[in-house]
Amino acid sequence: MTEAGANRGARRRSTALLVLEDGYVLRGRSYGASGRAVGEIVFNTGMTGYQETLTDPSYHHQIVVMTAPHIGNTGVNDEDPESSRIWVAGYVVRDPARRASSWRARRELEDELERAGVVGLSEVDTRALTRHLRERGAMRGGIFSGPALPVGAEDPGGPSPTAVDICLDAVRSAPPMAGQALTSQVTTPAGYVVEPTGPVAGGDPVAVVAALDLGVKARTPAQLAERGARVHVLPQSTTLTDLLALRPDGVFLSNGPGDPATAEHEVALARGVLEAGIPLFGICLGHQILGRALGYGTYKLAYGHRGVNQPVLDRTTGRVEITAHNHGFAVDAPVGAPSRAPFAPERYGRVEVSHVCLNDGVVEGLRALDLPAFSVQFHPEAAAGPHDGEHLFDRFMALMRQHRCADRQEGS
Repeated sequence: MTEAGANRGARRRSTALLVLEDGYVLRGRSYGASGRAVGEIVFNTGMTGYQETLTDPSYHHQIVVMTAPHIGNTGVNDEDPESSRIWVAGYVVRDPARRASSWRARRELEDELERAGVVGLSEVDTRALTRHLRERGAMRGGIFSGPALPVGAEDPGGPSPTAVDICLDAVRSAPPMAGQALTSQVTTPAGYVVEPTGPVAGGDPVAVVAALDLGVKARTPAQLAERGARVHVLPQSTTLTDLLALRPDGVFLSNGPGDPATAEHEVALARGVLEAGIPLFGICLGHQILGRALGYGTYKLAYGHRGVNQPVLDRTTGRVEITAHNHGFAVDAPVGAPSRAPFAPERYGRVEVSHVCLNDGVVEGLRALDLPAFSVQFHPEAAAGPHDGEHLFDRFMALMRQHRCADRQEGS
């Protein structure tokens, strides 16, 4: 038991209110910090990995509803965070654990949320809330507790119409996720290098990778480093000139928050990489950026895919992989026979949809047939989640190796 956990069961929780932009209201108890949290409200279907979810920069400006009923059992440790801070705007759970019970735990989850100023809500029917979001779609929402709770919110018969209206005004004045450019808010302020932790070639890295940090999770460069790569993690604002100066064997486009339609700089950078013929691998937002660089559109999903249990079909192998997701936008590309890239088809050539989601048919992967580039919508780094997609890092390493060998043959 952690030191703080001894008194966790006796903690008194004040009234808290959840209000969605369509007028849906739930009253529960506070969890974590008290105050006001406003953002897009989404649900995560993962049964585990809440610490990785909280520290995933892709959740910036989002209130996350956990569908797993009991949260906080394993506390918080110092090994599993995917970044240096908690990024969610707010947190909704049904039954908070009274105390952590794990030999790895160093702190209680609720203490961590309170310390980070993350406003949460507990003791509500998260199943009913999730069903509402599935029917109506992701939308703006707000959690109100403590000093932010309007007068009348604690009326015995339910929150007064005036209290609800005050909360609704705050929720509806928040910007929707569509149209938001958020990568510059979550990227590293300065570049850094992750050195190889796996096999190297005569003391030198097997490959040099330039990874554009759009909200990268720590486990991603670690996966490449384990395969012998030296990874230069670069800020979102990096120019093509600065990127090429590293003479990378490959370029990686990370996950991240926001609307891909706003990522004009990132799309232009991806096109520069394609023009240079450098192998490119994108995941999540990076997948959407590659899609837009090739000329395909993107669109907002009704409620998105978030969790560690999403079934995806690899159309090349016929294999079904269980994958980790966190995205609210998708690429609009034709599934079936390969199509010509809508942008510069004479240079970019043919593109195929390599993966699709078996739940709803959403495009989950792209592969350029005439360029060394591919992408997937899901998180192959398995933090937290299944390991089915880790082989994609091997594929990226092989692509860089093949491209390097081809360059040597051309130069000889």
